[in-house]
Amino acid sequence: MIAHGKDIKIFCGSSNRPLAEDICQKLGTQLGDAETGRFSDGENFASIYETVRGSDVFVVQSTCSPVNDNLMELLIMIDAFRRASAGRITAVVPYFGYARQDRKTKPRDPISAKLVANMITTAGADRVLTMDLHASQIQGFFDIPVDNLPGNTIFAHHFHDRFAGQEDNTVVVSPDVGSVARARAFAQKLGMPLAIVDKRRQKANSSEVMNIIGDVQGKQVILLDDMVDTAGSLCHAAQALVDIGGATDVYACASHGVLSGPAYDRIEASPIKELVLLDTIPAGSNSCSKIKYLSVADMFAEAIERIYQEVSVSKLFN
Repeated sequence: MIAHGKDIKIFCGSSNRPLAEDICQKLGTQLGDAETGRFSDGENFASIYETVRGSDVFVVQSTCSPVNDNLMELLIMIDAFRRASAGRITAVVPYFGYARQDRKTKPRDPISAKLVANMITTAGADRVLTMDLHASQIQGFFDIPVDNLPGNTIFAHHFHDRFAGQEDNTVVVSPDVGSVARARAFAQKLGMPLAIVDKRRQKANSSEVMNIIGDVQGKQVILLDDMVDTAGSLCHAAQALVDIGGATDVYACASHGVLSGPAYDRIEASPIKELVLLDTIPAGSNSCSKIKYLSVADMFAEAIERIYQEVSVSKLFN
């Protein structure tokens, strides 16, 4: 019995329709009838072709490339649902763009993550469902409830099956000091030791590896990160683990495969044997034999169902 008595409706923008369709399939429902696009001058539009009055509406839209178009689609869809008297609107944002601009690193810098949070709230969203925010404190940028699902649970199942019985010879590695907490939780789930790549970033999208903290000599390693953009940091870390640390095999995983610029070429040329990504961002037109995608549809479908049923979502964090 649903406490609020509303029906559930799931819609999506153009950023990741396959994921939205998979979520609907898991929930046994149909994707809502809506259309998004651009006018000839580049302005975005959204049209909703079915009633949503009093409904519990979930809008699935990753703010990945083209970031600004996808963000505007999300905002105007939320506005459309609010003006159509939806009972509750949940922005389901598997990949939250602008999350790396979460603080001032130098004078006169914007905090764009906070600005985007304000825009989503002002548009009319009642809550946000996302996965692996670049910084967990971004949840506090919103004045509405935020559920930040952990992608490492999906990776833990994958690598537990792959490396069962090899835990003592496998090390989870954080690619930088800022990701240590995420990597530590992942290592605990797998029952594996932890190592850290200590690096110094010279400028945006580039880094210089300085040292390996921990013992990876003669072991296979799993690099864990929240996203892969140009893949420079990840590939430098993988090379350092082999050249400096003496690791035998390098595997990597990341929740969000942004994969911009020279990412594919760098990954192909790196010592990484396999890079496992989640489908929070759809696979690009380029290809790389080392990249494998895992689906997040099951986790998001269960989270949506729990939000709809007004029961705890915390089970998904364990």
